Amino acid sequence: MSPTRSTATTSSDASAGHLPCPDPARVIEAVLGDLTSGDHRGVVVDSPPGAGKSTLVVRAAGVLAATGAPLIIVAQTNEQVDDLIDRLGGAHPALPVGRLSAVDYVPSERVRGHPRCRVGVKVADLGEPAVTIGTAAKWATVTDGVWPWAIVDEAYQMRSDALLRVAPRFARALFVGDPGQLDPFSTVEVDRWTGLSWDPMQSAVAVLLRHNPDLPVHRLPVSWRLPHTAAPVVAEAFYPFTGFRSGTGPGDRSLTFGRPADDERDAVLDTAAATGWGLHELPARFTVRTDAQAAAACADLAVRALAREAVAVSEKGSARLSADRVAIGAAHRDQAAAIRSFLPPWASGVTVDTANRLQGREYDLTVVLHPLSGRQDATAFHLESGRLCVLTSRHRHACVVVARAGIADLLDAHPSTEPVHLNVPVKFPDGWEANQAMLAHLARSGPGRHR
Repeated sequence: MSPTRSTATTSSDASAGHLPCPDPARVIEAVLGDLTSGDHRGVVVDSPPGAGKSTLVVRAAGVLAATGAPLIIVAQTNEQVDDLIDRLGGAHPALPVGRLSAVDYVPSERVRGHPRCRVGVKVADLGEPAVTIGTAAKWATVTDGVWPWAIVDEAYQMRSDALLRVAPRFARALFVGDPGQLDPFSTVEVDRWTGLSWDPMQSAVAVLLRHNPDLPVHRLPVSWRLPHTAAPVVAEAFYPFTGFRSGTGPGDRSLTFGRPADDERDAVLDTAAATGWGLHELPARFTVRTDAQAAAACADLAVRALAREAVAVSEKGSARLSADRVAIGAAHRDQAAAIRSFLPPWASGVTVDTANRLQGREYDLTVVLHPLSGRQDATAFHLESGRLCVLTSRHRHACVVVARAGIADLLDAHPSTEPVHLNVPVKFPDGWEANQAMLAHLARSGPGRHR
């Protein structure tokens, strides 16, 4: 993540979680004002976790559609597309929406539930909807037509080459994304392009601002997902130059258990419920990636939280903690599969997935298998600040981190020595620093830390 200009906040104090933040409604109005006026071709909005990014996208779509000019929405995954269609249907049920899809796409229940959504493989199949929405990969196959407006969702996770292929399809655009989370990724080696101006692994926003330095940049200042116990921690570790605050304060949310504590798992859960964070620390050991003991611990914590009949209270009301409101996150798919194998059938509704697939989603309680747990080395993949940021910012109430002891020693033995490349902006914070900040907070979490 590279620091960017902001029209919303000017302080760069490192204690970002406590920065004074502007009124969210005023920021949104400023975004919409910049988008519909002036001679610039785009507006960038930085959004911390749970700051209402999707709400902004849906509201902006409604405002632009009301002008009578059609627009397109570019998302990065099919899940994101279907979620946005569902939100559009709830906010603007009379708005005609076209869902651009692949030949083998099967409409999800969210899409089928939209009263005026039409699905098609080609733009011509959709009629003339007010909003046409599809993935960046699908829009790259569209070679005809220009729309007056576009909204690019999760723009920081969009590769620059994908933006170049889609850019001819619109005149002006709103780019919305989270600069602190996962960067664009590829399954092939990309070192050959590092430092080159045409490096496809640059994010769409990085390239956009490099070539258009005068574009307005706004920041949403409030996270409505993260509780007051989490916003300062996440802001300090992953957003040191921008800052944001929680939309809730002490006493606004609570997580309580209906059954008393019996063992150390319960002590960790009780600490997490009281303070927002818990660390379940296993004995130090170098392990294979699919560490069975760590995987079992992650599953056990989730199962125990459900078995203790937890109740989550928030501004949305009071509800029993159900399996679909619990998530377990890991760095790799094989780790997620190992964790899933330890869940009993009655807890199969618990979401178990990688950071890449959990991005953009939220739960009441999350359990995280630390990316560096049991490792002998600290690779760039496992040190990436965005990966840990996603894993530790999905929760509305509490997050429990499962890790083997010794991660701090591992970080000290592998200091930040990433090579410096010409023409590559330095990322802030780097993964080494972000991991140290998060570990320091977890170490202070009190009696929830166990061996």
